[in-house]
Amino acid sequence: MKLAGATYMEIHQAGGGINFTVERTRQASEEELLGSFQQRLQAMLRAGTTLVECKSGYGLDLDTELKMLRVIERARRQMPIGISATYCGAHSVPKGKTAIEAADDIINNHLPKLKELGRNGQIHVDNIDVFCEKGVFDLDSTRRILQGGKDIGLQINFHGDELHPMKAAELGAELGARAISHLEEVSDEGIAAMATAGCSAVLLPTTAYMLRLKQPRARKMLDEGVIVALGSDFNPNAYCFSMPMVMHLACVNMRMSMPEALAAATINAAYALGKSHTHGSLEVGKQGDLIIINASRWEHLIYQFGGHNELIEYVITKGKVIYKK
Repeated sequence: MKLAGATYMEIHQAGGGINFTVERTRQASEEELLGSFQQRLQAMLRAGTTLVECKSGYGLDLDTELKMLRVIERARRQMPIGISATYCGAHSVPKGKTAIEAADDIINNHLPKLKELGRNGQIHVDNIDVFCEKGVFDLDSTRRILQGGKDIGLQINFHGDELHPMKAAELGAELGARAISHLEEVSDEGIAAMATAGCSAVLLPTTAYMLRLKQPRARKMLDEGVIVALGSDFNPNAYCFSMPMVMHLACVNMRMSMPEALAAATINAAYALGKSHTHGSLEVGKQGDLIIINASRWEHLIYQFGGHNELIEYVITKGKVIYKK
């Protein structure tokens, strides 16, 4: 439908989009979700990813959000890939609720439950995310939810200024957000505020590519001193496992240099998850995560578009070989 010219909202109204995924996620068992999740994590691992942010957000009710977070927790304990877990209960407004009612439910019911489960060691959640967007969660509801998450110790890492300018970047800077994703429609003031606050911009070249949106202004952000990170935005709308392909798109479509793209996919991405003290670079005292590639120069990882399958010989986490070609 999308390739035939249907808009995001037309697909949504025809029963596709987030609501379709929510229905299927509610119906799926925890074991089914874990099985498909582990396969996807393995694909990311083979493409060189050793630390990944994983979000809930396709439940929109407490039971299903917790089901997703339990699945993330099980994978975190069982698999060698590093996982940073994000609660994204405010991904969309559930059917039959207003944004204000949904925000109230999250603040009064979801967050206290997350705090309780975190305290007794059942699940570990690192970040809170809200889809701050016109027709989804407005600035006021977003502020309330993010502040509620911050109050229980979660890092703020949310969707902002994607389809419409919402002043989300300014809000994130004010709240001390660790990261804001998307930012296709960020204002000049928002960029300046993020630079001052040390709030990282997680840019997602796959999203702009798939949805044929305008690209985020990576050059302006870099020139203004924003910490720019890259992400795959892996979801049903952007089915990309490969950070080397993301780096390639960032260089071509967002005009980043190859060293900038490498830093954005490693140390800056670790910073966006609050993990740059342990991950993201090869330094004494940090976790021994690296890849070994069969190429004359590291740039081939970006230069050979879609060539990572051939190039990556070994993936190593915590000093152990976990993938060998």
